[in-house]
Amino acid sequence: MSQISITSPKHCAKKGGININNRHKKLFFTFSTFFTGLLLIIFLVWLILHPEKPEFSLTETDVYSLNISSSSTHLLNSSIQLTLFSKNPNKKVGIYYDKLLVYAAYRGQQITSEASLPPFYQSHEEINLLTAFLQGTALPVAQSFGYQIARDRSAGKVIIGLKMDGKLRWKIGTWVSGAYRFNVNCLAIVAFGLNMTTTPLASLQGTRCSTTI
Repeated sequence: MSQISITSPKHCAKKGGININNRHKKLFFTFSTFFTGLLLIIFLVWLILHPEKPEFSLTETDVYSLNISSSSTHLLNSSIQLTLFSKNPNKKVGIYYDKLLVYAAYRGQQITSEASLPPFYQSHEEINLLTAFLQGTALPVAQSFGYQIARDRSAGKVIIGLKMDGKLRWKIGTWVSGAYRFNVNCLAIVAFGLNMTTTPLASLQGTRCSTTI
């Protein structure tokens, strides 16, 4: 006697639903595996070619003016020119500098307005020369500014801080990272004696700058 099996439409729908769900799961598993592998490859490349931060060194600082307009208002007029080198120490990583703002400071006070440097690309182990002319007109300073400058002048030198704020991107092959903020801090020791009346006042020596990302 033959056995006849009758399957209801509802039962067939359940079987079809199981097949569809399995197909979706396989597709999801395939894509997730591919995406995970891609992220792992990018991470390994980043780990192997982990970029070193750029190096900056201040070679020359010339102070043309650093004068308080009046003792009552405490407003400063200044003009300073700086020259520095920027080096990319990486052998296989390039650097895009998208934004560069430079200004000078004295004892924690900003003594010039910000100057913007043009964006540029720095190739592997490349060194670039950067120059900026900084000016400040009627900048408010602390009441003690004149006394501090006079005391430094009697000591024969003044220490000026040069600061740079910017954004950079790493380039590894054809891949370019997102933007990272970075800060550069330099110190310039400028000869500033009582008998020095001619300008510009020049820095005594070059200095290595500190860079944070």
